[in-house]
Amino acid sequence: MNDNTTAPGEARVHVSLGERSYDILIGPGLIASAGQQIAARLPGIRAAIVSDENVADLYLEKLGESLSRAGIESTSIVLPAGEKTKNFEQVIAVSEAVLAARLERGDAVIALGGGVVGDLSGFVAGIVRRGMNFVQIPTSLLAQVDSSVGGKTGINTSHGKNLIGVFHQPALVLADADVLDSLSGREFRAGYAEMAKYGLIDQPDFFAWLEKNWQQVFAGGAPRIHAIATSCQAKADVVAADEYEGGKRALLNLGHTFGHALEAATGYDSGRLVHGEGVAIGMVLAHEFSTRMNLASPDDAQRVAAHLRAVGLPTQLSDIEGTLPPPDILLEHIAQDKKVKRGKLTFILTRGIGQSFVADDVPISEVLGFLKEKYTQ
Repeated sequence: MNDNTTAPGEARVHVSLGERSYDILIGPGLIASAGQQIAARLPGIRAAIVSDENVADLYLEKLGESLSRAGIESTSIVLPAGEKTKNFEQVIAVSEAVLAARLERGDAVIALGGGVVGDLSGFVAGIVRRGMNFVQIPTSLLAQVDSSVGGKTGINTSHGKNLIGVFHQPALVLADADVLDSLSGREFRAGYAEMAKYGLIDQPDFFAWLEKNWQQVFAGGAPRIHAIATSCQAKADVVAADEYEGGKRALLNLGHTFGHALEAATGYDSGRLVHGEGVAIGMVLAHEFSTRMNLASPDDAQRVAAHLRAVGLPTQLSDIEGTLPPPDILLEHIAQDKKVKRGKLTFILTRGIGQSFVADDVPISEVLGFLKEKYTQ
């Protein structure tokens, strides 16, 4: 199979960025054919595969064999699993391992894992030797429809999530639909939240389709491929129009300002809250806050919450296990989020389903008042 061929059951999304353009392939069995796909685009490379302990046990050997069959020599770097891995210490460790393997700028870092592995590996690929080739093989639904696409990489600090990073586009994304069957129900639901986000941003017909077909998406097969491809196309279109998040790309942060603050407030404890769950609650909060600001009907917020609840996602603060810090502390996390410019709060708000927009200079007092109301519900 060459890079212009799509096998039966596969979908292809092209991210158009001039010299940095690349394909996203979505379909079954892509890890087994990864070596052939990568070699067709990056001939003659050597590679470092970065994975985590959980994913490595399932798929690292299969990927290594696929690379070997295609003549790609590889070394493996296995990290601890979990959000807390996205830190400077691991960036240093992975960078040193890549250099110790004597990989050159023209070689590749391959991320085999979920969003944590992809974000950290992409950051390393962006800074080691001032920029190496990067390939994403996302193994979670969340990574397949969101973090693996668009070139945003980074790590967390005590000040907040993804505050250190670079834009570094991959050369290829391989979204193997088969690996999603190994996800827990919670992990799949967390990824689904990002999928629903695309409908809520500017594709109301897709959101309506998900409301009717979400059970088939969960079951797998053609509806799942369709939903992933639609999500990737939505993100690819936005990235092509605004690669460095100067304008329209900010819409992809719907639900994320609230969601990132909740992740920070729970200490990035995945037992209490994972990223997609924070986004789910954040999207409901964004719609409810839009209602408070007289921008949208309360019916829209109720519709969003009803669908996410039906899927099994959390939709309100009380759904988070344990005690949250008080509203003013949560507001500090919001103010620290990367969507803040020169001290002014920026939110993605909405005028209805599929009618999101960037709201600059949102009054802090309104946000604090809203949070205080939410804490009492």
